[in-house]
Amino acid sequence: MAGDHPTPHDGAIRGATLGTLMAEAVAALNAAGIENARMDARILLARAAGVDGGRITAWPEDAVAPDKVAVFRDMITRRTQNEPVGRILGERDFWRHTFKLAPDTLEPRPDSETLVEWAIDFLEDADAPRIVDFGTGTGCLLLSTLGDLPGSTGIGLDISDGAVACAQQNAAALEMEDQAEFRVSDWDSALSPAEREAGFDLVMSNPPYITRDEMDSLSPEVQKFDPRRALTDEGDGLAAYRILSKTAFELTKPGGFVIFEIGRGQEADVGHLLVEAGFVGVEHREDLGGIVRCVAAKKTRCSVGRCVI
Repeated sequence: MAGDHPTPHDGAIRGATLGTLMAEAVAALNAAGIENARMDARILLARAAGVDGGRITAWPEDAVAPDKVAVFRDMITRRTQNEPVGRILGERDFWRHTFKLAPDTLEPRPDSETLVEWAIDFLEDADAPRIVDFGTGTGCLLLSTLGDLPGSTGIGLDISDGAVACAQQNAAALEMEDQAEFRVSDWDSALSPAEREAGFDLVMSNPPYITRDEMDSLSPEVQKFDPRRALTDEGDGLAAYRILSKTAFELTKPGGFVIFEIGRGQEADVGHLLVEAGFVGVEHREDLGGIVRCVAAKKTRCSVGRCVI
């Protein structure tokens, strides 16, 4: 359509094509020291121009309308200042879905899919399992798990109003409002006595586990744009696990499980906390990079004089 292309007298945008904009953006991102400059530029240009990424390569001579050029250049400026692509787009793909982001939420990362995969493995044969997710953020862990487990339901808890609002929006977008409920909660304070008594088949969490000393070593993308309190406990990185291990044991049904995402090298300490709380059968699972990313354990089924793992 004519409206999709600049006219010859449009001097301000003459030469603004998919190809020239890509070249301009890649040069700017490289100059700013941004890794994966070409990939980031391609993703942002596809969004700004409203085209499939493949068209950028196949038809680089396609002209781009002036309003779209302005949007794209603003995106690239933000990326040169280390703002992650997901933050610029306002969303991030995770597991099988796309999740809206908010300033109060972490940006979901592929490493965390390790927890989702393991949770599904644990519960795939369970009858209408119930899950509680501490520090739910975008809701990506809970919603991804529930989405692969027909009949399952869960509650996501977070101390941040903004995070809970974001998770609720994600549940609505995925049409999962009947499966997942999100509440503002200081640890388990928002759970009712009846919910505590009924218990959960799985307690999951990706809590703040980065030590205060490690914070300075994180990338600018993380330090500047992820909420600090979702990253670190400002101590040794284990504060949340000390509380959650005990809380999880109280909430887990006999025969149920707990899974925590952890930081590099924390598996022994977190496993010890789980055993101290009463769990058994501590296991570890690595992410795609070969780093132990999750620790899980089970609550025994006990009757008089006999316990079954």
